[in-house]
Formats: sequence, structure tokens, C-alpha cells
Amino acid sequence: MFRQITVFIENKPGRLAEVTECLAARQINIHALTVADTTDFGILRLIVSDVDEAAQILKERGFMTKTTEVVAAAMGHRPGSLHKILRELEALDISIEYMYAFTSRITGYDAIVIMRLENQDAVLDRLLGGGMQILGQELLNTEL
Repeated sequence: MFRQITVFIENKPGRLAEVTECLAARQINIHALTVADTTDFGILRLIVSDVDEAAQILKERGFMTKTTEVVAAAMGHRPGSLHKILRELEALDISIEYMYAFTSRITGYDAIVIMRLENQDAVLDRLLGGGMQILGQELLNTEL
């Protein structure tokens, strides 16, 4: 599994740039991100090279953050790859809270899908038993 950082940001020009500025200044690499917004604030979810340092830096700059465990599954970057994973989750009766994906340069798979699942800790063994290739945080210690 991966650790993800969630940052709650005001929905106004420049706030996202402030987050990326903080991370860039400390040489923290952003591997993937997604932003969901509401009228008043945005929810920024990031996969970064150093979650603990990123959370500390952002808290020092006044951002509210949360670190969350998410499932990272390897998949192909071709038609039907995501569909296969979604059908596997359906067959295991596992609900998805949210998900996003990014491409990879790692040999063996072309893309990674990040998922926050209902009862995530309880279903991890079922995912592995179902043949899904689950990736760990150590992946980010290599050059992507």
C-alpha cells in the first residue's frame, strides 16, 4: 500500500501553487495528484516522494493535511486494463471511495491506479488472493 497526503486548500487563485512551491523548495517530488473541489475549498490528494516531510512542511505553512493509506495496484496502459480491475473489485464485493491513476516507467506494468477502498485493511488479503498486483511505498524510492 501507499501513503497519500491530503491537503485541504481554499478555493482561490494561487493556493495550489503555494502547495507546490513548498514541496519544490524541499525537493519533494510529486508522482501523482488529483484535485476535487467544492464551492469553498479543494481537496488535493498527492503521492509524493516523502509523505512525512511534505505533511510537516505544509502544516508549518498553515495547511490542514491528513495522511491516508491507499491501495496502489499495477495495471496495463491499454484498453480494458482498468475495467479488469473494477470487475475484480466487483467480484470481491469491494466498494471504491475514490480513485485516480498515473502512468509508470517501471518494467512489468505501465500504469498505477490509486484507490481508497471501503474496509481497506480487511479486504487487502482478498485483493492479493484474487491476483491483483498490489504495490508498496518502496516503489517511490526508485526513479519512476
